Amino acid sequence: QVQLTESGGGSVQAGESLRLSCVVSGSIFSINGMGWYRQAPGKQRELVATITGGGDTDYADSVKGRFTITRDNAKITTFLQMNRLTPEDTAVYYCNAVIALSRRSYASNYWGQGTQVTVSS
Repeated sequence: QVQLTESGGGSVQAGESLRLSCVVSGSIFSINGMGWYRQAPGKQRELVATITGGGDTDYADSVKGRFTITRDNAKITTFLQMNRLTPEDTAVYYCNAVIALSRRSYASNYWGQGTQVTVSS
């Protein structure tokens, strides 16, 4: 069974930093894109950052220049370094990965359970 396990969330003051990690475990064949999404109370889940297997990245405009997504393909882990956090970054952050379980299967989206990030002013 494939699992995505996030860690690194917490409560910080505005201007501080956090680093989120997401580890993929289980029997898989391949991982394509990985990414981070977030959902604030009363709002829809939104994309924060994505990274392809080749390392190409994309960011939401609201986090460009402050957040950095990376991945360690050997350890099947993705990281989200979040700097200069603001109260508007408060949300539950979810890890996402597009995973194929076997050579013959289609790749599907998998999600972590989410980790809370709270930024106070």
